[in-house]
Amino acid sequence: MCELSGLEWLYAVTALAFLLLLCVHYAVRRQRMDLIERYGWILYALSLPAAAVSVILLRAGQPWWAWLGGFLYLVWAAFGYAVEYVLRIRDWRGPIRWPVFGPYVLLYLATCMLYWWPLARLCRPLGYVAGLLFIAGTILNVRSHGPVEGTPPAG
Repeated sequence: MCELSGLEWLYAVTALAFLLLLCVHYAVRRQRMDLIERYGWILYALSLPAAAVSVILLRAGQPWWAWLGGFLYLVWAAFGYAVEYVLRIRDWRGPIRWPVFGPYVLLYLATCMLYWWPLARLCRPLGYVAGLLFIAGTILNVRSHGPVEGTPPAG
C-alpha cells in the first residue's frame, strides 16, 4: 500500500485510532447517553497517550504536522473535561454558549484536521480512510444530539 517509516506508522495509527474512537463515542452517545455520562471521560483521558506519541514524534525530529495533533487533542480534552466533568456545564450546545462552544469546536476541528490531512501527504489511501472516518464521525456526532428515534419529544 504505502511505504512508511516506523514513526510515520505510529502517527498514522494514532490518527486513525482517534478518528475511529470518535465514531464509536458518537454512536454510543446516540443510544446510551448514560454510558457516555459515566465513561465519556475516557475519550478525554486517551489524549494522554496521544500526547506521549506527539512527544516521541517531536523528539525524533518529525515535521510539525506529525506531532501537533496529539498536543491539540490534549488541549481539547483538558478543556472538554473541565467543561463536562469539573464544571458540569451540560447545556452549552443548545442554546449555544459561545464562550464554551467556540473554543471547544475550534480545538475539536483543529485536532481532527491535523490527524486527517497529513495522512494524505504520507499515504493517499490512509487519507481517504481518515476522511471517511471524519465524515462518519461528523454525521454520528450531529445525529447524537437529537432525540433517539422512537422516543417522545421532551417537554
